Amino acid sequence: MARLILNGKSAQLPEVREAVFARRAAGDALEVRATWEAGDAERMAEQAARDGVDRVIAGGGDGTVNEVLNGLMRVPRERRPVLGILPLGSANDLATSLGLPLACEPALEAALSLPAHRIDVPRLDDWHFLNMATAGFGAEITSSTPKGLKRLLGGGAYSLIGAVKAWHINHYAGRIRWPEGERRVEVCLLAVGNGRQSGGGHLLTPQATLDDGRLDVLILHDIGSLTQLRAMRHELETRPARGTHVDTLRVDWLAFEADEPVPLTLDGEPARRQGFTVTIDPAALWLAVSTDCPLLSRPA
Repeated sequence: MARLILNGKSAQLPEVREAVFARRAAGDALEVRATWEAGDAERMAEQAARDGVDRVIAGGGDGTVNEVLNGLMRVPRERRPVLGILPLGSANDLATSLGLPLACEPALEAALSLPAHRIDVPRLDDWHFLNMATAGFGAEITSSTPKGLKRLLGGGAYSLIGAVKAWHINHYAGRIRWPEGERRVEVCLLAVGNGRQSGGGHLLTPQATLDDGRLDVLILHDIGSLTQLRAMRHELETRPARGTHVDTLRVDWLAFEADEPVPLTLDGEPARRQGFTVTIDPAALWLAVSTDCPLLSRPA
């Protein structure tokens, strides 16, 4: 038995209803639960796991997937069902980087039938995420992009807002610590990736995989002019371990203590904190993905 936890805003979409009816007609045992308010998807996912459901499908955007994930992580590891994804959001960064179908019926069929692979689950303080946590500039873009614009332009909305904000980039001073060291930084953007892209297709941690037990970290700093932005773009292509504008790390954990509250996003969901620690729980969850998924380092 599979259970689809569907973002309530998508519940009446004709293509969603048609996809559900088509999969039932094909013989899939599929229950549907629709959310009403924030927190519903988390509660429904936890209940599905406790009901012994074999596969839970998150139907919505990256935020819905994140809520479902956190519900599943509230039950013991051995009782967590397989997580499938029906991407219905504006950006769908995780589904896109996983190589999942984006059309409704093929995506639902994939969520129901793809093999399960064990993946790592990062956690920022008390909240789990699957794809990416960002602090600073990227989080400002995501949190300030109006929902109506997201629906109208899809992932392009983030690029539009980012272009407007590019000339007013804030830097957040603080101290970063990781297992091998620590240093004082002024961060424009801090990205901690289990997946690879965020903000509607921006490739921030291109070497990340979901099953290697490590976090991929990108730090952008010292950006205040068009010339520096061009230099940063070059360093983003070469990915130095420590550059003038770009640093990269691969770590088991990372902590950032800022001098002031910093805007954050966890799988696209906004927050604000002055300090946080990111850790990773290896092989914590089963995810429905194809055997040739680009985010897997080992075959399923």
